[in-house]
Amino acid sequence: MFIVKESEREYRFGESGPKYLMRGPQLNFAVVRLRPGEDFHAHYHNMMEENFFILEGRVDIVVNGIKYALNSGDLIHVEPKEVHYLIDSYDQPVKMVTVLAPYQEVDKVDVDNPAS
Repeated sequence: MFIVKESEREYRFGESGPKYLMRGPQLNFAVVRLRPGEDFHAHYHNMMEENFFILEGRVDIVVNGIKYALNSGDLIHVEPKEVHYLIDSYDQPVKMVTVLAPYQEVDKVDVDNPAS
């Protein structure tokens, strides 16, 4: 058992990106923040499934070439091997939770074209 305080962790890119609250041993749990115009490169995971739950704002997520516009309260589940790309195309930041499982230390494969 352990407790993590979000306020004691930092986003990867200062004010945005992922903020991992837990990495392994069973799953990764992160809070993610994107500012307007920011994105995550297209990628997929070989073993891990990824879930995004939108806490605040709106975000576009492209999965296997299909764009989904998600709002606060929406959840999207992405299966292993599904190429996904995220972009905040809107005028406000988006804050979301992402959960990846089963935990793999290295599982992300970058893709050149986000097909957005």
